[in-house]
Amino acid sequence: MTDIAALDRADPLAAKRAEFLIPEGVIYLDGNSLGPLTKGAQARIASAVADEWGEMLIRGWNDAGWFTAPGRVGDRIGALIGAPPGSVTAADNTSINVFKCLSAALAMRPDRKVVLSDSGNFPTDLYIAEGLIAGLGGGHRLKTVAPEEVADALDEDVAVMMLTEVDYRTGRRHDMAGLTRRAHEVGALAMWDLAHSAGAFEVDLTGAGADFAVGCGYKYLNGGPGAPAFLYVRPERQARVRPLISGWMGHEAPFAFDPDYRPLEGIGRMRVGTPPVISLKGLDAALDVFDGVEMAAIRAKSISLSELFIAEVERRCAGHGLRLVSPRDPAVRGSQVSFAHEQGYAAMQALIARGVIGDFRAPDVMRFGFAPLYLSHADVAAAAGVLAEVLDGRLWDRPEYLTRSDVT
Repeated sequence: MTDIAALDRADPLAAKRAEFLIPEGVIYLDGNSLGPLTKGAQARIASAVADEWGEMLIRGWNDAGWFTAPGRVGDRIGALIGAPPGSVTAADNTSINVFKCLSAALAMRPDRKVVLSDSGNFPTDLYIAEGLIAGLGGGHRLKTVAPEEVADALDEDVAVMMLTEVDYRTGRRHDMAGLTRRAHEVGALAMWDLAHSAGAFEVDLTGAGADFAVGCGYKYLNGGPGAPAFLYVRPERQARVRPLISGWMGHEAPFAFDPDYRPLEGIGRMRVGTPPVISLKGLDAALDVFDGVEMAAIRAKSISLSELFIAEVERRCAGHGLRLVSPRDPAVRGSQVSFAHEQGYAAMQALIARGVIGDFRAPDVMRFGFAPLYLSHADVAAAAGVLAEVLDGRLWDRPEYLTRSDVT
């Protein structure tokens, strides 16, 4: 039997939990969808509103560093994903950043017409690609294959390989370095969505040779609902990139108000409009929880938590039709575990009502995210116990749990 208390006593990250505001009695296993509020972000946002916006008014652009915040926050995120200073900017949302990066990448491979992705990619990435292709009217096409078929589908027709490293539904993890290397062998560019990677485990964009990357600020980075996203451009590519959207914040001299567009040098050219300052302040403060923490330690605890959860769920919930849909091997799994169940939605609502918060993805997947900075082994073992109670007693079989909400 696993000594859960001993695991928590030996946890080098245990003290980090105190930096988060998690409601009493809640076991929060949905940080892969929305990270919780940190105490630092709460204080920083309040200060940004009262002391900066309230007192400085428009002077805040200079006096409080609002104007330069996208680069500063971008560099802090870059340190978590293996990107050098000056290669990441915080901007817009993930969907807009997909559009910007993909349009810039396609322009760099004008003789090729295929965007290669996989059937496990997050739908918005595919929607953006479809819309961009239709708007370009240049004969491009989006080709999607099964995740395990990506390497074999890379050929000289592919302009851009566009993948999400961790499957949002199952947690399956792609081999970023291997697939990027294969894409480069056939002359394609590699673009990665890190929405379920950044802040969850080690990412090495430089070592993998990725050309472009995007990600959001509100999952494992805990930046808050609708927090600014981020994008990365490999330093050697930056002088050539020009996204299809050109806005004044990407101009070489935005306050010269020139009628013609001249892109800023470096990653700044990937910015478009005025940055969301209050949200940026919250994201910046949320990143403080990573100070002094090695991503390897986060990854080690993530594996320990998820392995314990799988073992406890399979031990306590046998015979109830739960099916593990995440990879069993943690080396090819992100920081989440997903189980399928025919009453997955209702069972998740029953769990949430009992203080264990995960989420659901159609058609039948119950998702549980493991954010090591605020979760303990005792938490995940207790969550497995509550799941067993819900299934043993058919506690999910109530009208209020069977009725679907807008957000699942």
